[in-house]
Amino acid sequence: MSKFSSYNNYDSSPITAIEGYDDKVFAGSEELAGEILNAIKLKDRAVVALDIYPGVDKSKVLALAKKIAPSEIIDTEITNKEIIDIESAAKPEAVRMEECRDFITDDRVFGVICHKKIEDFYDEDKVNKIRSEIAKKKGIIVLVGFGTELFAKSDIHVFFDISRWEIQLRYRKGMPNWNCTNTDAPVLTKYKIGYFIEWRLADRYKKIHFDDFDYVVDGNSEDFKAVTGEAFRAGLKEISTRPFRMEPYFDPGVWGGKWMQNMLNVGKNEKNLAWCFDGVPEENAINLKFGDVVLQFPTTDVTLYCPRQLLGERVHGRYGAEFPIRFDFLDTIGGGNLSLQVHPLTEYIQDKFGMHYTQDESYYILDVDRDKQNYVYLGLKTGIDKEEMAADLRRAEKGEISFPAEKYVNKIPVNKHDHVWIPAGTVHCSGEGCMVLEISATPYIFTFKLWDWDRVGLDGLPRPIHVEHGLNNIQWDRDTEYVNRELIHKEQTLLDEEGCKIERTGLHYREPIEVERYSIERPVSIKCDDSVIQGNLVDGREAIIRSEDESFPSLTVHYAESFIIPASVGEFVIEPTDGAAKVLLASIRR
Repeated sequence: MSKFSSYNNYDSSPITAIEGYDDKVFAGSEELAGEILNAIKLKDRAVVALDIYPGVDKSKVLALAKKIAPSEIIDTEITNKEIIDIESAAKPEAVRMEECRDFITDDRVFGVICHKKIEDFYDEDKVNKIRSEIAKKKGIIVLVGFGTELFAKSDIHVFFDISRWEIQLRYRKGMPNWNCTNTDAPVLTKYKIGYFIEWRLADRYKKIHFDDFDYVVDGNSEDFKAVTGEAFRAGLKEISTRPFRMEPYFDPGVWGGKWMQNMLNVGKNEKNLAWCFDGVPEENAINLKFGDVVLQFPTTDVTLYCPRQLLGERVHGRYGAEFPIRFDFLDTIGGGNLSLQVHPLTEYIQDKFGMHYTQDESYYILDVDRDKQNYVYLGLKTGIDKEEMAADLRRAEKGEISFPAEKYVNKIPVNKHDHVWIPAGTVHCSGEGCMVLEISATPYIFTFKLWDWDRVGLDGLPRPIHVEHGLNNIQWDRDTEYVNRELIHKEQTLLDEEGCKIERTGLHYREPIEVERYSIERPVSIKCDDSVIQGNLVDGREAIIRSEDESFPSLTVHYAESFIIPASVGEFVIEPTDGAAKVLLASIRR
């Protein structure tokens, strides 16, 4: 029997059709420019804002601006046309970096969540000067840059959006941070500035201007496909009231395996695949289809614009406009161990990094290498010497020794469909030979690596290790007895009847996420209980998520696909289409 048996039906580009806006979509920059010109052709004065989320290719936006305001006058009713690059008013790069030093920090990976606003990136005197110039001008004034509404209230507001994952890919290709010259900076540095500073400012700005957008542009695309603001907002509202999937992305890693390449038929050209993110709304995009045109927008737009409908009242009350549940895959089948690691306690992540909740998580074992016994590393062995372990970690960080992980850390056998709980402060990692569905809270970069098995990254550089952060968070009482008592083999049957078995599989009482597994051979009705739900089809070829009263369009999901059920759905039915299925559903517990 083959080591891998694939269903071959994983959809790596799911699309949600938004009906009724076929005439509100523009297939590229030429059509968009024509639409804007048509809107202003009878005006003797208009301010057109081409507003950019950091990471959008500004040179292409300027090229579009020239289609709207060429140097020659093309309409006798328009006295003049002029383009203003508002980013000429930005504070110098060195000044911005100095003012943000406390948020950037000297750490390779971690910064502090920035509380500043977009206006803090600009020189007040220069802004006022441009505002004054705009007020005096006649004709068509086209503003280009990040934060155009700081300079003038636009008559036509065009917003260029982009997903965080696409921004990261551009960092890797050499793109600097916003209005910076750090082209050759390490990707980790660029990502840190994006995650802790730029994206925070940009999302705050975007959130207050959603209803102002006259057009929204897919900044992920090469040719700036766009929709009207009306259609865009309608799409977000619809997404927040129906089950949907996001655009997954896959990435190789030093410990990556082969399961996803073989089972899901993706990433065949990569050396391996370590991660799949198709349940991380902060970084994933959604594909919305208007007429015949598919556009990609950040899933964060749904969270920011429709938080109550998406999250539920009680979840929104607890987390604000932040999506609190994260699903991703960690593939070590044919690969190696993950780094030995620990996540920060709540008070530590609040005090050190400005994040208000921490990265509690769990490992759901989706599959294993069937030719061997497989393990996860979890908790500390009873009776170890704390000071000796700390000394060995510090020596290993310096390269003096190879850290003897199995001397200190429990090695727990795991099998397919086991669910291992990992509350923050617990030392852990997946061993080789496991395909893990990681279910966690969303502050997804706060991993303190303790030991990385003498490896370097794919870039040939030592991977960042954070022993001191880790030692400040390790819960030393989470020993072998604790692990056996509280973190493994905790499944609890809630219902067992013909065609339907419901089991509680997690999480730990210190963690906010509740997880249930539905093993079904017939349609089953499920209530959201005022919480957004994230799910995955962990076994079975296919299932349909539908409404009993046709209040939302059905969604077909395939093996290993993650999906989101907005709280506003209220109640839904999952129906296996091929005999039987296992579905894992995660929500925020009361």
